Amino acid sequence: MEKKVDQKLILAVVAAGLLSFCGVVVETAMNITFPVLMREFSINTATVQWMTTAYLLVVSIIVPISSFLKRRFKTKTLFIAANLLFIAGLVIDASATVFPILVLGRIVQGLGTGIALPLMFNIILDWTPADKRGTLMGIGTLITAIAPALGPTFGGIVVSSLNWHWIFILLLPLLVISLLLGLYAIRQARPTEKTSFDVLAWVMVMLIFVGFTIAFSNLEKITTQPWLVLGMLVVGILGLVGFVWQTRRSSRPLINLDVFAAKSFDWHLLGFFLVQINALGLAFILPNYIQLVNGKSALLAGLFVLPGAAIGAIFAPLGGQILDRFGAAKPILTGATILAVAVALFTVFGLHLNGLSILIIYILLMIGMGLTMGNTMTSGLSQLSIQQQADGNAVFNTLQQFAGATGTSIVSAVITLVQNSASGSNATRTALGSTYALGLLLVLILVNVFALAKAMQTRARD
Repeated sequence: MEKKVDQKLILAVVAAGLLSFCGVVVETAMNITFPVLMREFSINTATVQWMTTAYLLVVSIIVPISSFLKRRFKTKTLFIAANLLFIAGLVIDASATVFPILVLGRIVQGLGTGIALPLMFNIILDWTPADKRGTLMGIGTLITAIAPALGPTFGGIVVSSLNWHWIFILLLPLLVISLLLGLYAIRQARPTEKTSFDVLAWVMVMLIFVGFTIAFSNLEKITTQPWLVLGMLVVGILGLVGFVWQTRRSSRPLINLDVFAAKSFDWHLLGFFLVQINALGLAFILPNYIQLVNGKSALLAGLFVLPGAAIGAIFAPLGGQILDRFGAAKPILTGATILAVAVALFTVFGLHLNGLSILIIYILLMIGMGLTMGNTMTSGLSQLSIQQQADGNAVFNTLQQFAGATGTSIVSAVITLVQNSASGSNATRTALGSTYALGLLLVLILVNVFALAKAMQTRARD
C-alpha cells in the first residue's frame, strides 16, 4: 500500500478530528455552567461533577478496546457509529429537563468520543509516510489541543447570551459536517479480521477506571471519608493486576503489553501523561481563578485563555514540521523547557495573578504545549513496530483520558482542602489553594522534563 498525503487523507483527519474536538469542547464548556446547573436542578457540587465523571469513565473504558475495534471493524463503520452516537448524545442533552437525562446524554457522547479519539491517529498512522507523520500528527493534535481552551470561551458566550442547552445545539452542525467529510474521505487501509473479544480483560479495564476515577474525583473527602477514596483505589489496583494477568494468558489480548518492552516508549508515555495532567489541571485552575479571585465573568475567564489557545494551535503543526525536518529531540525538549518555565511563573505569582499576567504566561505555556504534546506521541509511537502501533495508540489515548480525570481531580482536591482549612475571604483562600495546586503541577512538569530527556536518550531510531 502506497502511503502519501493527499486530499482524502487530510479530509479524513479533519473529519475524525472534528468529532474529537466536539467531545473535548463539550467537556470544558460545561465546566463553566456548573453554578447554573446546580441552581436549576437544585443539586450540589459533588452531584453536578457526575456530568463530567460519567463521561470520562465511559471514554476511558472504550478507548482501551480501540485496537480490537480497529482489527474487527472497518474504519468508516467505526467513524459512522461514533458520529451518530455523539449526535444522539447531543440531542438528548439539548432536550434534557432533569439532571439524570443530562448525564445519560453525556454517557452516550462518551461512547462516541471513546471510539473517535484513537480513530484519527490510527488514520494518520495507516496512511502517512514516515517523513510526513510529525506534521500530520501536529495537525491532529491542533484540532484536539485547542479545544480545552476554546471550551470555556464558548461556554461563557453561550451561557451569557442564550442558555446551556445551546452548547449542545450549536455543535450539531459541526457533527453533520464531520459525518459528511468522513463518508467521503475515510478509506480502509487493510482488511478486517474476525477475532475474539476478551470480555474478562474488558471487565478488568472497567474496574481500573471506575476505581481510580471515583477515587480521584473524591480526593477532597480523604479527610472525612478516607475509606471511600482508599476503597476505590484498591478496586482500581485489583483491576490493574487482573488486567495484566488476563492479558498475559490471552492469545488475542485487548492491548499487547509487549509495547512496554520498549524503554523509550515508556519514557515518552510518562512525559505525555504528565503534560496532559498539567494541561487539564491548568484548564480547571485558571478560569476558576479569574472568576473567584479576580471577580471576572465566565465570558472573560474564557477570553483570557483564548489567545494562548490560538498560538498553541499554530505551534502544533509547526512543531510537527520541525520534528520531520530536524528529529524529535529539538522540538520536544525545547517545548518541555518552555512548559516548565511557564508553570514556574504561574506558581511564583500564584497569589497575585491578574488577567493580563495569566494571558501572557498562558501564551508561553501553549507554545511549549504545541511543541511537546503531538511530537511526544509521534516520537513514542515510532519506537514501536508497525504491528504494535495500534496498541501503542490505544495506550496513549487511554492515558490521555485518565490524565484528564486525574489532573482536574487532583488540583480540585488541593484547592478545596486549602479553602476549607485556610482563613480569610473566599478569594484569598482560592488564590492560596490555586498556588499550592500550581506548585504540585510544577513538580510534575519538572519530572516531565526528566522523562522526556530520558526518552530522547533511549530512542531506538529517529
